[in-house]
Amino acid sequence: MAEPPGAPHRTTGSTLLHPLSALLGIPLDQINFVACQLFALLAAFWFRIYLSPSHASSAVRHAFATLFGIYFAVFCFGWYSIHLFVLVMMNYGIMNMASIPNIHRYSFVVAMGYLTLCHISRIYIFHYGILTTDFSGPLMIITQKITTLACQLHDGIGRQAEELTAEQNRLAVKSRPSLLEYLSYLLNFMSIIAGPCSNYKDYIAFIEGRHVHMKLLEVNWKQKGYDRLPDPSPTGAVMYKLCITLVSLILFLTLTKNFPMAYIIDNEFLDKTPFLSRLGYLYVVTQAAKPKYYFAWTLADAVNNAAGYGFSGVDEKGTFRWDLLSNLNIWNIETATSFKMYIENWNIQTAAWLKRVCYDRAPWYPTALTFILSALWHGIYPGYYFTFLTGILITLAARAIRNNCRHYFLSSVPLKIAYDVVTWVVTQLAVCYTVAPFVMLAVEPTIKFYKSVYFHMHILSILVLLLLPVRPQTHSVRRAQNQAMLNSIKNKDK
Repeated sequence: MAEPPGAPHRTTGSTLLHPLSALLGIPLDQINFVACQLFALLAAFWFRIYLSPSHASSAVRHAFATLFGIYFAVFCFGWYSIHLFVLVMMNYGIMNMASIPNIHRYSFVVAMGYLTLCHISRIYIFHYGILTTDFSGPLMIITQKITTLACQLHDGIGRQAEELTAEQNRLAVKSRPSLLEYLSYLLNFMSIIAGPCSNYKDYIAFIEGRHVHMKLLEVNWKQKGYDRLPDPSPTGAVMYKLCITLVSLILFLTLTKNFPMAYIIDNEFLDKTPFLSRLGYLYVVTQAAKPKYYFAWTLADAVNNAAGYGFSGVDEKGTFRWDLLSNLNIWNIETATSFKMYIENWNIQTAAWLKRVCYDRAPWYPTALTFILSALWHGIYPGYYFTFLTGILITLAARAIRNNCRHYFLSSVPLKIAYDVVTWVVTQLAVCYTVAPFVMLAVEPTIKFYKSVYFHMHILSILVLLLLPVRPQTHSVRRAQNQAMLNSIKNKDK
């Protein structure tokens, strides 16, 4: 949709950087976003060095992280940031007043309900013309955190340890947080603008100075020749991620604007371009749409690492890993040979949230319910629902093909290589086919696009599901967990 004259300088937040926006010809909301993240990066280094747990109390660290986060929100979104604060305070009231058996349900309904109302306003008030970096982005992250904490609080206080999975037991929160802890977790300056969502216990361990230490204790350092625990620095990881961020920014400024997704439904393009060439161009424009996500998520990861947050342990080579909060694995995305592998490495923290809040807790149809929740969380643009409903179909078809066919290609190296090449091509095209409506947003261009490619992925997926036997996955842990939940409910009712 074309921007009206003067649109590059529109923003709901501060206009302090308007001259820079005019000079570069980049929308002011995007300039504010990048400026806040770069300032957050500097603040994060200062926070780690001068407000480390050895120099400042947990209360001071919580307060600093919260106040800076609130300032960034107001700077970027102006009075629209009040939506963030309203949702946070409403759910703080729920967390303190709701009964533990229902705390996760009430928190989920209120947070998702408020987020959905804000998403609706984007269509009926802004008519698809909302700014690229509007307040709904931070609101989506806060919704993830609110529901994550509510579920983990329910696990920690309202359920027995034997009812929980190993991960739920590890992340369970045993007591309600104080107001300062709650505000810091939801509004801290490292994640207020671009996330990612993290677990409450990990965040509190970071603030209190236990975050890195706990991960280091998982390794026997004496066997490695160390007399004491090492002190891993995030500087190398931050520099590496900043390099990725820079490359992504360059690609965004060059490729993204030169290969618009709208061109694949241009009448002249459709009339003159053969089907296979259209698929090839679809792959190109989808690739061109990725750098902005690579940029935003990798920069957000670097900000958290610079503050000392995001240490995940030591790999088998003895290398310190700072990927606890990483939102994507670019290599695995670009080389994915299955739809599942692609999804698992894209928007990783959101996938983890969907798993913990929905997939692991849904008594029926977990895959379908998870895709539907993902669509609702993203917004109410019709294109989102085309994407996620198509994703359900393709996921089931890909699973059926893998379960029925893959073992035939593992007998020799050439066969395995051929299988990997074919599945890579199919996976990449399937992803492009699935996400195109996500970018187009509206119904009309989505239907026009699918007609232009003859709904081929939908038809092939349906044929696969009709012709190949579906081998249901055995979720023994899920069944045991769900049974335990049912037993718990029954016992409470007695």
